[in-house]
Amino acid sequence: MADGVEYTLTGVDELMGKLVSISDDMKRKGGRAALRKAANVIANRAKANAQRLDDPETGRSIADNIAVRWNGREFKRNGNLAFRIGVLHGAVLKKHPDKAKNAPTPHWRLLEFGTENMRAQPFMRPAAENSAAEASNTFVEEYGKAIDRAIARAAKKGSRA
Repeated sequence: MADGVEYTLTGVDELMGKLVSISDDMKRKGGRAALRKAANVIANRAKANAQRLDDPETGRSIADNIAVRWNGREFKRNGNLAFRIGVLHGAVLKKHPDKAKNAPTPHWRLLEFGTENMRAQPFMRPAAENSAAEASNTFVEEYGKAIDRAIARAAKKGSRA
C-alpha cells in the first residue's frame, strides 16, 4: 500500500478561536470545502509531474486520471474530514490494454515505485512533499473565510452559526 501523509497545523490560534463560535455542522461544511481546495493544490502538482511522464503517442494519460475523492470511510469511522488523492482505475495490468483516450493507466505504479528492471520515477510522493506548505496555507486561508462567512450569516439571522 502507499504511504500516508499526515500534517499538523500550528500557529492557527485565531482560527481556533473562531471555531468556538460556530456549530459543528458549519465546521464540517466549511472544513470540507477548504480541505478539498487544499487537496486540489497537491493534485494539480501531481498532474503537472505526471504530464512529464505521459507518452504523447498514446491516448492514455496518467495526469488525466489523477483525482481527488472524499474519504467517507474515515469520516464515518472517526468523524475526521479526509480526501484521497490518487490515480483512477486501480493498478490491474491487463494483457491487451486499451490505449484510447481516457483509458485506464495501470502502469502508473510501475513508474511511481519502479521495478527490478526500471528505476522509480515518482510523481505522486514529490507532489505531496513539495506542496505541503502551500496546501496547509490554502486550507487555513479558505477555512478562515468560510468561518467568517458563517459568523456573518449567523449575525444577520441573529442566531449561532
